[in-house]
Amino acid sequence: MKAVYFSTGGAADVLQYGETGSPGECGENQILIRIKAAGINPIDCKIRSAPERFPVSFPVIPGCDGAGIVTAAGSQVKNFHPGDEVYFSQPGFDNRQGTYAEYVRVDAALAALKPRALSFEQAAAAPLVFITAWEALHDRARITSGQTVLIHAGAGGVGHAAIQLAKLAGARVITTVSNEEKADLARQLGADQVINYRTHDVVAEVLRCTAGKGVDIAFDTVGPEVLQSCFRCVKPYGDVVTILQPSADTDWSEARKRNVRFSLELMLSPVLMELTEAKLHQGKILQQCARLFDENKLTIKIAHCFALPDAAAAQRFLEQAHPAGKVAITVE
Repeated sequence: MKAVYFSTGGAADVLQYGETGSPGECGENQILIRIKAAGINPIDCKIRSAPERFPVSFPVIPGCDGAGIVTAAGSQVKNFHPGDEVYFSQPGFDNRQGTYAEYVRVDAALAALKPRALSFEQAAAAPLVFITAWEALHDRARITSGQTVLIHAGAGGVGHAAIQLAKLAGARVITTVSNEEKADLARQLGADQVINYRTHDVVAEVLRCTAGKGVDIAFDTVGPEVLQSCFRCVKPYGDVVTILQPSADTDWSEARKRNVRFSLELMLSPVLMELTEAKLHQGKILQQCARLFDENKLTIKIAHCFALPDAAAAQRFLEQAHPAGKVAITVE
């Protein structure tokens, strides 16, 4: 089959396009999918640049997100059949491969029927970011109606999913962006207040928007400096959730003083640790999101689509342009 792969870590130029071995027959709880589109996420670039940090084997076919058509199913799979259109997120760890390919074997628990309202490209761009946002807001922070939520980088992949899920939960949303184009997108998605972090003091603006009280939930999708500021944005006994690794020099004193409940969110854990129930939970999240997409209650913003042979250009675009929304690959 045709696929994109790399045999050594480095910049996007290490990605190659060519013939690779086929994925092989399905295990009893797997489905074989003919990939129609793949989503591109920052984790793909991190694995490519530092593969030694991840449980991968060379040559590595990158990609977590995909959408396509089931061509075969394992003996224990009852909920999918050949011809079904599905979407999923499965990192290419251990004995698995990624989604930058014509075919991939996927744990059936991680997949769901593709939303009818979405194209394959849109569906392929959705799973990782919506699962991440869902787990962060519902499972980690336990969001409830009437709360105020701060979502950093609201025009990014996870951020633009989180805005929508928070609004559907009945929350008031404050978000941060870097320019007016991204501010417009955040408002279209439902954000109540949008802060340009390049021109405004985010902590001061959050406190102004909340009459000095702070938010109930602060969601960091950016990294250590933003995480540090979250502790000053959240109210006492509030929640802070991050999808990044806190730095060794993180100052926890403000979080401790405010009795903050702190959570880490890593949607890769079910595959990293082979957690059966957690895989099923992620599949159910995708089922719920599919219903919301089809009811026109969720949307996915595609910044740009590339062809499979242009995967290196697609990753460079993601790394350098920091686009509003998601980047996808079409697999012809």
